[in-house]
Amino acid sequence: MAVYQDSIQIRTDGRGTTLITRQVEDVVRASGITTGTCHVFQHHTSASLLVTENADPDVRRDLETLIARMAPDGDPAYRHDMEGDDDMAAHARAMLTDNDLTVPVGRGRLVLGTWQGLFLWEHRYAAHTRMLTITVQGE
Repeated sequence: MAVYQDSIQIRTDGRGTTLITRQVEDVVRASGITTGTCHVFQHHTSASLLVTENADPDVRRDLETLIARMAPDGDPAYRHDMEGDDDMAAHARAMLTDNDLTVPVGRGRLVLGTWQGLFLWEHRYAAHTRMLTITVQGE
């Protein structure tokens, strides 16, 4: 079994989703692995990763609405607000979602459904540069 690992940086525009499928596919391609798994880990506590609809942006907007209801900005019950009203909410949103994901690799590509894409979900208002470690293993 072969293992290949690389890190990439993704610049977000602030709160919302950034499609990262192409960048992850590039790492899979560079690995030379044709069958196995691809693990993506993001190194931050106020962003997350998701596999979701990549055709209709309304899905991602609706997910943003849903998560805002679960972890609203500026809730007076929050004690942690050192970086603003979105600070604790961003941590809670990241905890409610995932900071890593695993996708099968087949024929040297990510095995995704027709409408699926990989996204980095920024939970802070401001733009950030996020670090991702991608590990591909298999044959």
